[in-house]
Amino acid sequence: MKLARIETTDGIETGEYVDGTVVTENDRYEPAEYALRAPCEPSACFCVGRNFGEKIDQMEYDVPEEPDFFVKPPIAVHAPESPIQYPGFTSELTYAGELAAVIDRECSHVPKTAVDSVVRGYTVLNDLDALDQPRRTARKAFDGSAPLGPWIETDVDPVGIEMRTLINGEQRQSDNTERMFIKPDAIISFLSERVTFQPGDVVSFGSPANPGLLEPGDTIEITYDGIGTLRNTVTEA
Repeated sequence: MKLARIETTDGIETGEYVDGTVVTENDRYEPAEYALRAPCEPSACFCVGRNFGEKIDQMEYDVPEEPDFFVKPPIAVHAPESPIQYPGFTSELTYAGELAAVIDRECSHVPKTAVDSVVRGYTVLNDLDALDQPRRTARKAFDGSAPLGPWIETDVDPVGIEMRTLINGEQRQSDNTERMFIKPDAIISFLSERVTFQPGDVVSFGSPANPGLLEPGDTIEITYDGIGTLRNTVTEA
């Protein structure tokens, strides 16, 4: 099931996305009647880096022994299909197409065997990075730095998913989540020992090789098969 969060004349609604139609508890909305919003409202996005082999080789990183993570705040979340405004404080805005889990309930100290029971489903995150800024928080935690969506897929195995990122129709990233060093269940369990997850929190699992620069006018499409395509266009600051 694909769970979409939409903006309508009736307000924000959540329902099942079926071939463009969103069916809520009390109504149904056709594509012309809504705008997609980010599929959840996290208290934080917990993002893992250095988790794909080719990316490690490309960036000359060391392989981490445990998840290397950072946090993006709620204000970083950005809707699918909504323009990304190029930040005025950077000249090196980069993309990174990542698989992300959405947590379903408050939880902590979750064993690997119980991770499925606390995950609502999976979606796509674009880890935008102002690469020329000092230190990781300044680079990654700015407004709109976490485009998220287009919806949550509740019935998918996160291991073995093919992904690709296109910039203006040209493929820039391609990989499979099977090649993650640390798999999603281990990452979520690890993080849950350190933070108490809240409903709607997001955990992303790192980007494959070839994250790259974005320029105003670029359209970026990140697809994880079986989930969907996160699409945004970059506009001038």
